[in-house]
Amino acid sequence: MIDNFEDCCLYMYVIVDDIMQQLAPRSKRRGPRPACSDSELITMALVGECRGWDLETDLLSSWGEHQGLFPHLPSQSRFNRRRRNLMGVINRIRQIVVQQLEVSQEKHCVIDSLPVPVVPFHLARNASRDWHVHGATFGKVVSKQLTIFGYKLHLLVTLSGVIVDFELAPANERDLVVGVELLERYTHLTVYGDKAYLSAPVAAELRRTQQLRLLTLPRSNQHIDVPVPVRKTFNAVRQIIETVNSQLAEQFHIERNHAHTFWGLCTRLYTKLTAHTLCVFINRLLGTANFLHIKGLAFPA
Repeated sequence: MIDNFEDCCLYMYVIVDDIMQQLAPRSKRRGPRPACSDSELITMALVGECRGWDLETDLLSSWGEHQGLFPHLPSQSRFNRRRRNLMGVINRIRQIVVQQLEVSQEKHCVIDSLPVPVVPFHLARNASRDWHVHGATFGKVVSKQLTIFGYKLHLLVTLSGVIVDFELAPANERDLVVGVELLERYTHLTVYGDKAYLSAPVAAELRRTQQLRLLTLPRSNQHIDVPVPVRKTFNAVRQIIETVNSQLAEQFHIERNHAHTFWGLCTRLYTKLTAHTLCVFINRLLGTANFLHIKGLAFPA
C-alpha cells in the first residue's frame, strides 16, 4: 500500500535504478559522475510528470521542498540538457517495463489518437521554423471539433490499459494511414478502432499479411445491423481508451506543450508515457489501484 509521496518516490526510484543497472554497460558516461545521478534525475522527471509539474521551474521548485529525497538538484538548464540526452534511455525504461508487464500475452488491443498542439492556434502562423521542419501541420480533431497546429499521438493500448506502442504524426495525417504504420510491427492481434480506422480493404490486407483483425463499427449510412453483444464490447473497449486518454490529458498534461523544439517535445512525451507505464506497473506489483486512480488520477501528496 502506497499512501505517501515518499513511498511513491522510493518505488519509482528503485524500479528506475534497477533498470539503469541493466543498461549501464551500454550507456557509459564520459567525465566525472554528477552529484545527481541519472537514476535520480530520471526519477525526478517521472514523478514530476505524475504530479503535473510539467514546467521545469515548477518541477525544480517543488523538488526543492523535498530535498531530503534528492539533495543534489541540478540547475534548470542542466536538468533540461541531461533529460534531453537521456530521452532514449527513458523510452528504453518504458519498453523494459512493458515487457515485464507481459503484454505479449494479451491478444486484444485498442488503437486511437489524441491531439498534441505545439503552439496556440492563433500563433501558429508565426511558429518556429523547427516545428515546420519536423512536420507540424494544421489538422482537425473531429471529436473535439477544433483545429490544431502540431501533431497527433497515436496509441496502441491493451485492454488492461497498458500503452504498448505509439507514434507521433503530423496533425493532418489520417488516423487510418498512421494506424497501419503503427500496426505493421505486430501479428496475431485483434485491434479495436473507431470509425476513423474503418476500411474493408485495409482490414482484409492486415488479416491476410499479418493475421491481424482490425475491427470497427460500421457508419450509420452503411445500414448494417450490429448485434447488441458486439456493440457492448465496443462500448467497453472505448471506455478503456477514453480512460487512458483522460489520464494522459488530465494528469500528465500531454495536450499542453512547454517545449520550444521538436526534440524537447519528444523528450517530454517519452517521459510522460514512461511515467504512465510505471504507474500501471506499480499498481500491478502491489495488487492495488491507488498509485494512479482510474478516473480520480490522484497521486499521493
